Amino acid sequence: MLLEDGLARVWVMGEISNLSKPASGHVYFSLKDEAAQVSCAWFRQRQRGPSLNLKNGDQMLVFGKVSLYEARGNYQMIVEQLEAAGEGELRQRFEALKKKLAAEGLFAEEIKKALPALPTRIGLVTSPSGAAVRDMVTVLRRRFPAIPVMIYPTAVQGEFAAQQIVAAIGTAVERNECDVLIVGRGGGSLEDMWPFNEEIVARAIADCPIPVVSAVGHEIDFTIADFVADLRAPTPSGAAELVVPDQGEWLRQLSSTSSRIAQLGRRYLEDRFQAIDWLSRRLTQSSPAASVARQRDWLKNLQQVMIATMRHDLSIRRRMLESAQTRLLQRSPAMGVQQSISSLNALEQRLRFAGLNSVDRLQQKLRLAARTLDSVSPLATLERGYSIVSDARSGRILTAAASVEIGATISARLATGSLEATVTRVKNGNRDDDQA
Repeated sequence: MLLEDGLARVWVMGEISNLSKPASGHVYFSLKDEAAQVSCAWFRQRQRGPSLNLKNGDQMLVFGKVSLYEARGNYQMIVEQLEAAGEGELRQRFEALKKKLAAEGLFAEEIKKALPALPTRIGLVTSPSGAAVRDMVTVLRRRFPAIPVMIYPTAVQGEFAAQQIVAAIGTAVERNECDVLIVGRGGGSLEDMWPFNEEIVARAIADCPIPVVSAVGHEIDFTIADFVADLRAPTPSGAAELVVPDQGEWLRQLSSTSSRIAQLGRRYLEDRFQAIDWLSRRLTQSSPAASVARQRDWLKNLQQVMIATMRHDLSIRRRMLESAQTRLLQRSPAMGVQQSISSLNALEQRLRFAGLNSVDRLQQKLRLAARTLDSVSPLATLERGYSIVSDARSGRILTAAASVEIGATISARLATGSLEATVTRVKNGNRDDDQA
């Protein structure tokens, strides 16, 4: 298996020949050029994205790894990705649809709807189990937790994902409970994100009366959905940042505006009160009684100033005396001894607490390590009646009956001891495949 372990995945270009499409859904063919050829197997579970109408003579670009088909002893290439030679078919379809929709005006800026400054409810059209929905919900709760979030679940990759995305958008429009939608998913390959390049998804987004933010993949990824949406976000988290304001900043602006209104109201009232006082003073200043009252007030003011001066002087002298007493107490030897005793007691308590915490953490780590070691011990599995079967000669662990020959000696490791036996019959899980 030196080639399988040592050779990285490679791209190979050549001509399709010996094409075979059995009922199993797998595709087998040879890839050849003028000098050589290699057998290829494209298994059904790896046939994601748009299907290719393969035929003999097609020039194709194949990505995969080299493997050994042990039944015939032949080396072959396990296909993981298949594209038309030159520019890939997916890229060709992407560019063709992009040009078509652009010509129809679906990308025009003047038809794009503005996002609400403060949404009343936000809708997420995405997979309910992906990392993208968790990232978006986390950002939305952090920025403005008072805004409710609705999730319209859909698959975001696979054969039927495009239809589900369109259905989820239709549900959001029918319910009319959100005033902005985020449509997207996390990063992935071009095939993984292909549903967002489907024409039905693009037209559903373009026809949606609710403002739509496209958030597909990473910042470098572009899909048709990005061009038809009212706004493209570089990532799902970035979309959550764009659709809601920062609640803290709004509260600060609201507080500032409220303070400004209150300040203007107080100033207006003060101006009116001053005008009334001024008119009142003009009326009272013209009477003889006002002159006597002013003299009386002047004398009273002088008396208050004299009393305040004396009190102020006494207060200063009292503070000076208290300060001198404080300095004398601070320099007292008894005060220093008491402070040292308090510091020593505090340090002793901290040392005792730190020691107890350290011992407790080490005990918890030891118990956790013991439980973990016991849970993964193969001996625990053997105690339940299982055994480990290996080739007695090579020591290789046996996992398939087909890999053992009649007459081979095998070893079975039990919970206590081991057994050696000679193979007299091989069953592959099907009676027709039994060997004796």
